[in-house]
Amino acid sequence: MSSIVLVLIIVAEAAALATASGLWLHQRRRAAKLERKLGAAESTWASGGRATVKAVLDTAALVRAKGVGGAIRGSIEELAGWAQVEQPDLHRLAARNGTVTIFFSDIEDSTALNERLGDKAWLRVLDGHDRIVQREVNEHDGQIIKSQGDGFMIAFALPAEAMRCAIGIQRALAYGDRRLRGTSIRVRIGIHAGVAVHREGDLFGRNVALAARVAAHAEGGQILVTPEVSAAVDDGTEFSFTDAGTVELKGLTGDYRIQTLRWQG
Repeated sequence: MSSIVLVLIIVAEAAALATASGLWLHQRRRAAKLERKLGAAESTWASGGRATVKAVLDTAALVRAKGVGGAIRGSIEELAGWAQVEQPDLHRLAARNGTVTIFFSDIEDSTALNERLGDKAWLRVLDGHDRIVQREVNEHDGQIIKSQGDGFMIAFALPAEAMRCAIGIQRALAYGDRRLRGTSIRVRIGIHAGVAVHREGDLFGRNVALAARVAAHAEGGQILVTPEVSAAVDDGTEFSFTDAGTVELKGLTGDYRIQTLRWQG
């Protein structure tokens, strides 16, 4: 029996226990039985995949902390959802040399834009922006690692695909994609390639921080890349770069050379 199915069976039994009528002693016996199943599940999957183990342990912890009835009444859908979370397959995004291309973006002056538009209109614009990003990421074989507010962290196997994605996003925004409902927004993008630490569907390490700092250095409508990205492109006819000089990046020692990826036209 798969781990997800077993977790859902346990959750279903918990739901039945929380809603069924019966004697208090009968509930205590069923609760004890459920506890034993949860304990067995923890032991059985202790050497299994991280996501599955976390789902089971979180389920057990919640049930034990709040009681079966309280946990189920709180959110049966959330309990089931823990067993169904899909983690990005980051290993498929690594190039042959083990590097991954890391892409950060966010909307310039988003707070001021939100205040000017109002929450309702801003959410519609933000949804349009998110759909554009998702479309371009899908078209260029990327993987959204995480998003927060108006910002995205995305991974690609190839620098060229990351740059094509960035250009696609900037052009869609600049040329008035219908998803934006006539609102003009400008996005800052930074791209860097290097080795990163993979852990539970996320990326960590110095190269991730470097990519984030490059994006923070960009202006709205600009795509900044590191030499590690531009040097990976053999064909000079598709991409054009302008030297953006040497800069200091917050939190990182030393000076870094960056380039602007031209996308207009």
